[in-house]
Amino acid sequence: MRTLLLLLLSTTTFFGQTTLQKEFTFAEFLGYVKKYHPLVKSANLEISQAQANLLMARGAFDPKIEIDFDKKQFKEKEYYSILNSSFKIPTWYGIELKAGFDNNDGVFINPENTVPTAGLTSIGINVPLGQGLFINQRMADLRKAKLQIQLSQSERKLQTIAVLYDAAVAYFNWKKNYSEVLLYEQYLSNAKTRNIGIASLIKNGDKPAIDSIEAGIILKNRSLNLEDARLKLTKSKLELSNYLWLDNNVPIELKDDLIPEANLKETIKELLKTDVLLETNNSIATHPKINALENKINLLTVDRKLKANQLLPKIDFGYTLLSEPTDFNQSSTKNYKIGLNFYFPLFLRKERGSLQLAKFKIQDTNFELAIEKIQLTNKIKAQQTEITSLEKQMMLSTALVNDYNVMLTSEERLFSFGESSIFLLNTRENNLVSAQLTNISLENRYYNSNALLFKILANPD
Repeated sequence: MRTLLLLLLSTTTFFGQTTLQKEFTFAEFLGYVKKYHPLVKSANLEISQAQANLLMARGAFDPKIEIDFDKKQFKEKEYYSILNSSFKIPTWYGIELKAGFDNNDGVFINPENTVPTAGLTSIGINVPLGQGLFINQRMADLRKAKLQIQLSQSERKLQTIAVLYDAAVAYFNWKKNYSEVLLYEQYLSNAKTRNIGIASLIKNGDKPAIDSIEAGIILKNRSLNLEDARLKLTKSKLELSNYLWLDNNVPIELKDDLIPEANLKETIKELLKTDVLLETNNSIATHPKINALENKINLLTVDRKLKANQLLPKIDFGYTLLSEPTDFNQSSTKNYKIGLNFYFPLFLRKERGSLQLAKFKIQDTNFELAIEKIQLTNKIKAQQTEITSLEKQMMLSTALVNDYNVMLTSEERLFSFGESSIFLLNTRENNLVSAQLTNISLENRYYNSNALLFKILANPD
């Protein structure tokens, strides 16, 4: 009878899985998210857009051909026929090279448009002597477009890491709820077996009838716990499915026969690269957030230089050498056209105010950069400390589970000898369940802590 009772009352902390179930590892899950998640793809589009903006900015330096033809014919009389054509080459320092050909004719042509019968060729240069010589809007746009690519690369990493972190938390939550379901399934099975054993003992007169109430209470509690755990598991699976996509933006759901990785605790550091960080001092100089702020400062610096250049007077000088097409090689430097434009506001209030605002923006971003460096350093240290502490807590928690398991086994033996009660037995089991739940919760905190460190480091590649 005692041997049979021990078999009926024995508990186990082993969580098995059926042969029909298949592990969906954390590495496989992250691979799906990185490759197919729409927000990760959207982050990659930021770089493509920045490259398109760079192409547009370079277009400001493209050579241009311009042709302007205007003709008027009235009552068999040609009033005028005016052809102005030019070929312009913009250069980096605001200097513009140009060549042109004009051919004008007509009875009522403006005298200043009169050219030789064969037309008039020209070659010249326009030079900004004040504003626009060392920096102008065209140069600023190109510099900013190049910096924007670097900024987009940093922002892509930050956006990708945010998606991967949220996905990892969803996976860990799924694993936690799955472990709790296994736990409650095991103890519900134990409660059913124990209930049958108690009923048999009561029937034989070895135990009082009140013990059936105690056994029934724990059975109902285990059933309630299991139902709640299954509800949480179902919700966590649906949450996890939010991050599962295939090509062409096709969402998929997690299959019922898939289970989380059993040995994730041994692989989590390697997968998230947090093991390397705990062994070496990580530099934040290459951190995407730091790089993004540095690139913003560089963008604002280009704006500041452009604003400062506007304090200079606007002086545009142009010189054009003129010649007939037939004797261009023998043309004299006496045939030319020269132009000079000058513009300068007396008080420069608009320009000075604009420059001050540009400087303030740079100062503000520098303050933000300094704060971000300190915060990142402290966050990394805090996560390192938390991970180390959680590892120690998990060791202690595992030892507590083993101790509570020994206590429960001993209590079962005493119960089989009639030296204990179902109340004490259930109390021992509740302590063991609580310890195992704490162990599952600590593991979940450990996974999330590694994921948070992964997010802080922001290195998804």
